[in-house]
Amino acid sequence: MSNPFSSKPFKGWSRRQFLGWGAAGVGLVTASAAVGSRLSAHTPARIPPLPASYVPPSQLPFDPMAVLRDFDYGTLKRENGRTVREFEVTANSTPLQLNSAISFVSWNLNGRVPGPTLRAWAGEQVRVIFHNQDGHSHSMHFHGVHPAAMDGVQPVRHGQTAVYEFEASPFGVHPYHCHIAPVTRHISKGLYGLFIVDPPQGRPAADELVLVMGGYDLKGEDRNGIYAFNGIPNYYRDHPIAIYQNQRVRVYLLNMIEFDAAITFHIHANMFQIYRTGRTLTASEESDVITMGTAERHILEFAYPYPGQYMFHPHQDAIAENGCMGLFDVLPS
Repeated sequence: MSNPFSSKPFKGWSRRQFLGWGAAGVGLVTASAAVGSRLSAHTPARIPPLPASYVPPSQLPFDPMAVLRDFDYGTLKRENGRTVREFEVTANSTPLQLNSAISFVSWNLNGRVPGPTLRAWAGEQVRVIFHNQDGHSHSMHFHGVHPAAMDGVQPVRHGQTAVYEFEASPFGVHPYHCHIAPVTRHISKGLYGLFIVDPPQGRPAADELVLVMGGYDLKGEDRNGIYAFNGIPNYYRDHPIAIYQNQRVRVYLLNMIEFDAAITFHIHANMFQIYRTGRTLTASEESDVITMGTAERHILEFAYPYPGQYMFHPHQDAIAENGCMGLFDVLPS
């Protein structure tokens, strides 16, 4: 079998070839549910329970409320004296009921938009096993630092598997997305997500949330007809995000809206500390609005001193009014 990590262009593996490689003697250390102990120590903050009346949406393949705080730590494996943090991601097509009137066929990763929020420590060896079960060719391109052979720009065809392996570097917040032309179409169909690389010393305790802004080109006109946080328009407007008063909230914010040159993000009645690209441990500035181009991402931290419900949205009002709107429900501490 050819070396899957060589610098030669990737031509894809069959499922049979992949299974043969996977059976070649890899030692499993622990399951993914057990490996988060070190990482989960980052977030010992109090998490408000979901309201008793909340019912996960049966018409959707994923729950946007779960996407908020769902971090995929992968599986730790021990191989030839080294430790590898391994993730498994599958591309496929899934219909999304964006609202009562619009059903949209998404191209997605692990059945959700955005894809899973992958998380590792800086300096760890990371392996992403990518299966393409969709009818179109796709790939996974990671931002950050890695060898050219792992850049994820070669097409992985239907039924094939690619393996991307690299050192998690540098610490910060990095998007990943499909890089097959036309890239704008593959991203606007839903093939993107976040890769969080934690600094060695970690960050202070906080209620950690993932918010990814996306847009949907409904008519193939290279323009968006509807927008969303975490895949579903207006979901957090209709189901406000509960947080506690006077507790640090850390938002991992990513803009993956194609066709709009720049988007802002704004919270009401408060200010946030900005950690640009997640590359610092000290805030660089404070504001209540930040401007982001496509694929730009930051860490924002804030705490609300007063209970109540507060809007968050882009300050391009047409975008906010077309689905990119949410509420924080600040509960008394």
